[in-house]
Amino acid sequence: MRAMQNQTGTSLTHSAGSAAPRQKRRAALVWLIALATMWIDQITKLLALRALEPGREYPLVGELIGLRLVRNAGAAFSSLGGLTIVVTMLALVIVAALLRYVHTRSVTRLVACCLGFIAGGAFGNLVDRFVREPGFLRGHVVDFIDYFGWFVGNVADIAIVLAALVLVFASWRGEPSDG
Repeated sequence: MRAMQNQTGTSLTHSAGSAAPRQKRRAALVWLIALATMWIDQITKLLALRALEPGREYPLVGELIGLRLVRNAGAAFSSLGGLTIVVTMLALVIVAALLRYVHTRSVTRLVACCLGFIAGGAFGNLVDRFVREPGFLRGHVVDFIDYFGWFVGNVADIAIVLAALVLVFASWRGEPSDG
């Protein structure tokens, strides 16, 4: 470092060339987290489908958290049930834009992790839209975690919501956007 300081014209910050490998590593991190999240989501859905009877409630934490198998044709909180194909296409566009973003912009490790969880959660629910009944692009998402009797979700939903909350909190705290 001292030798660099003695050389005239030598930058002490990272060169522009070092941003590209970091950007590629961050994009790879997004993909790794996304794929892991998607697989965990799909495995838990398969376990729920095998172990739970539709409509039957299985308490876990009193009446706060339980298991209840439902099929969701819509979006969050079962809204937009009649627009399953629109919801699916919108999710595809959002995931494509998110992945394009991480391949064209430098993001922090925190942002990369959060975007990985969001993409993975979206992929997990998209798998259901593609392969589950009633058919391609119209498949119903498997939900099985009942929250207070208010709504039922899955691991993909947890990943999306928690990552989004972390991003909002980090933004509110003024976390650096590049790094």
